[in-house]
Amino acid sequence: MSLPIARRMWTMFEPLHDVTYFTPEAREHFEAAGLRGFWRGYFAGRCAPLGPVDAAPVIASFFNFAPATVRRALPDVWSRATPEAALKARQAGAVAALARLLDGQPVEEAADLLARAASHAHTAGRVLAAANQALPVPDEPLAKLWHAATVLREHRGDGHVAALVAWELDGCDALAWRTSMDLSREVLQPARGWTDEEWEEAVLRLKTRGWLDIEGRATALASEAHRDIEAVTDRAAQRPWDELGTEATQRLITVLKPLAQAAYRDIPNYNPIGLPSPDLND
Repeated sequence: MSLPIARRMWTMFEPLHDVTYFTPEAREHFEAAGLRGFWRGYFAGRCAPLGPVDAAPVIASFFNFAPATVRRALPDVWSRATPEAALKARQAGAVAALARLLDGQPVEEAADLLARAASHAHTAGRVLAAANQALPVPDEPLAKLWHAATVLREHRGDGHVAALVAWELDGCDALAWRTSMDLSREVLQPARGWTDEEWEEAVLRLKTRGWLDIEGRATALASEAHRDIEAVTDRAAQRPWDELGTEATQRLITVLKPLAQAAYRDIPNYNPIGLPSPDLND
């Protein structure tokens, strides 16, 4: 079965963005900027477009991280690196990682088309997407490719959070629900920082609303909600592709797919993003 175009495109631009989390080059550049330890680099790099914010807006916009986890990083990271330094480090690390992974593959056309799509990402109500879209578009092709992928992934993510909120889920609820279907609690819970007590409270809420059975397995109601939420997320992420146009989008699929497949090599099989292998269906 073919994927909706917005989801198909996500499987291809998300691996290009995710090098900033999972590659040694990204870690090295964050550490060189004074951000030692994975989570300092993660939080500083991802929220740097917002400026030197405190924990509260990041708890809200990142959504599925435990508040205590965010507060351990923010605002402390700004005593170690300015947002400007974090932005430079994340772009430099991403470019270095993509240079290795793409190994000389041509990227100019993909970067230009993806940047065009990112420019069509309307950001009303989408704070992370808006903050990244407002940054200068790089001229260097690998940096332009990564920047466009970042705008589009935060655009989709902001829309996904809105869908989860509309279904009256909080961050821990959403994670506990997904681990009852297709993701791993052993990966998600520690990666997002929720305690066992908080997790079990979320499980109880899901059982009360009929989304989990007595043994903690997803019910038919939960599976139906998953389909609905993913469909809403796809609709909310569709506009860049409509405005880019069918012909240009199809061309982008052709030139972007080998780049996504190459970038995916450094993404762990069991990752907290739930990222599947890049779309291989024609």
